[in-house]
Amino acid sequence: QSTWGFLTWLENKMAAPLQPWLHIFKGLSNRVGLLKNKRTCPVSFRQFRSFNSKELKKFYNKATISQSEGWFEINLDQRKLRTPGGNLFRVPNEALALAVATEWNGQQKIIKRHGMHLTSLCNTALDNPMHKTRDTLIRGIIHFLETDTVSFRMSEPEELMVVQEQKWDPVIEWMEKRYDIEVPTTTGIIVSPDVTPHTVDTLTRHLQSHSDWALFGYSYAADALKSLVLTFALLDKYLSVEQCVQLSRLEQDFQKMCIM
Repeated sequence: QSTWGFLTWLENKMAAPLQPWLHIFKGLSNRVGLLKNKRTCPVSFRQFRSFNSKELKKFYNKATISQSEGWFEINLDQRKLRTPGGNLFRVPNEALALAVATEWNGQQKIIKRHGMHLTSLCNTALDNPMHKTRDTLIRGIIHFLETDTVSFRMSEPEELMVVQEQKWDPVIEWMEKRYDIEVPTTTGIIVSPDVTPHTVDTLTRHLQSHSDWALFGYSYAADALKSLVLTFALLDKYLSVEQCVQLSRLEQDFQKMCIM
């Protein structure tokens, strides 16, 4: 079975609060050395400069998962994986753990950590290096609506504005109807759209219903797409990953076509 098919199966099995993690990972991750110790001990990335160092030789044969105290852990051979902050790497869902283990098992002679997005995302949720509270996370997610890619329109060239209206307006209309909010738009890049208090309150209540893990997933997706509207469309499965990426890159792709 292909890796993509395996991840699709995991997504279908994953509990709803954690689905955003795998759903985001499947698409966005493709778009946009650990020293051996003779003793059996946890693997901690604090031994190295950073998780995103350029090169790391593979030091293990197989990544597996195990369950402990209601959490699922990742084992690299006999060693338990730890986060860059030294915390035990553990996730609350078996499907998420299997997806992370698949990420590690997919590495060859060299571990390409820059492409291990799901591991990095879990590390962020576990370590919370910026010490973000739930309220801080939610405010940060909603702030993307003020700088949302689909809210900023270009009056020139006219052809681009027409394309933006054709491609972005249906998604905005879906968002407004789905959540009973207003998604403002503006022309140019000087003036930010005026987001109403009702919109902020409605989206805040929606995000408060999610777990901390899901909130980190929302934040990651919104940052990758530069759009909260596209993030909601993605996680509600109104749009596919490919469609969201294409819509987020609408202006860049239009400019490339003009050059060609």
